[in-house]
Amino acid sequence: MSRADFAARIAADLDAIARQGLTKPERRLASPQGPVVRLADAAGAEREVINLCANDYLGLAGDPRVAEAAARAARDAGAGMASVRFICGTHVLHKALERAIADYLGFDDAILFAAAFDANGAVFEPLLDEADAVVSASLNHASIIDGIRLCKARRHRYAAGDLADLDAQLAAARAGGARAVLLVTDGVFSMDGEIADLAAVTALADRYGALVMVDDCHATGVLGPGGRGVAALHGVEGRIDILTGTFGKALGGAMGGFVAASGPVVALLRQRARPYLFSNALAPAVCAAALAAIGIARGDEGEVLRAQLAANAARLRDGLAAAGFTLAGAGHPITPVMLGEARLAQAMADDLLGRGVLVTGFSYPVVPRGQARIRAQVGARHTGAQIDAAVAAFVQARQARGDLA
Repeated sequence: MSRADFAARIAADLDAIARQGLTKPERRLASPQGPVVRLADAAGAEREVINLCANDYLGLAGDPRVAEAAARAARDAGAGMASVRFICGTHVLHKALERAIADYLGFDDAILFAAAFDANGAVFEPLLDEADAVVSASLNHASIIDGIRLCKARRHRYAAGDLADLDAQLAAARAGGARAVLLVTDGVFSMDGEIADLAAVTALADRYGALVMVDDCHATGVLGPGGRGVAALHGVEGRIDILTGTFGKALGGAMGGFVAASGPVVALLRQRARPYLFSNALAPAVCAAALAAIGIARGDEGEVLRAQLAANAARLRDGLAAAGFTLAGAGHPITPVMLGEARLAQAMADDLLGRGVLVTGFSYPVVPRGQARIRAQVGARHTGAQIDAAVAAFVQARQARGDLA
């Protein structure tokens, strides 16, 4: 294939994406993350909008204390480590953050990664081989799916939330003679706002002697006593063998991920996890910001913020439901507004932006075809007036569209 042919094929792919309404636009923020943000257009003009699409659950991404901790670390330790961890890239802040997140979540140790995507991608290959099996929920994050593909373990998939199917897949893994069986699930399925029933999941895992891994990116700092996540919410903290998470959502909103587990598991990941061995260490500023955010999240202020977050989430969900929108999920700030077609979700998001509300339309391949949606999210810092204004904008946008009347 010539360069011209290759370029033509890429152009055709992009055109097909656009014709199907699957193009994912990027909005340019000209302000810190928060309940209200400033957007800049291509010409540089700015305007304020209500932000209903960030994962800034506790409102810490723009918190001055978190920002100052990052700035101080950058001044003291520089912009970055210019190295991977095992060469000369480990800073005292890395070790402090690993200790802090492990202590917060009740694990022996933790290991940092450049992103939560890398954390999930790093787990499976070093720990499992062809003698083992993975049983994975159907709605698990793409990073889990990709991570499983990298290992040689036998793969079993169960319909998320279907305990009978999970039982059958665990039984099949054991019947196949698997040495170790690792059951892996999201704590919160992020596109649906559904919380995994970890009490039931871990009970089944116990029946079959399976290990349990949970991706708690959308729950750490948000759900359960102390914000310790879905396992704490369901009273099964001591039953989770491996927990992955992020500092890019409730815990500061910057970037970076982690794996928390037993000391030996973390020690082996330090030796064999490729995203850890071949990626630059997290910038000191990111570590300091996350440390400051963890301190807030696990203290008394964190409890106040979580209570306000829950109240705000209920206000948004109740308002949209009362207005007649079809919603998915329950018990979490993620509130999917189900619209079906990709073009409709994109057009609705554009209309809402024109009315001063920033949301994102989600469509294939992020969600299945025919299940496009707008994932509306509030944080602890939103006001009641902002939430009510956003609900009113949803109603006005629907009234302006014949295909949603």
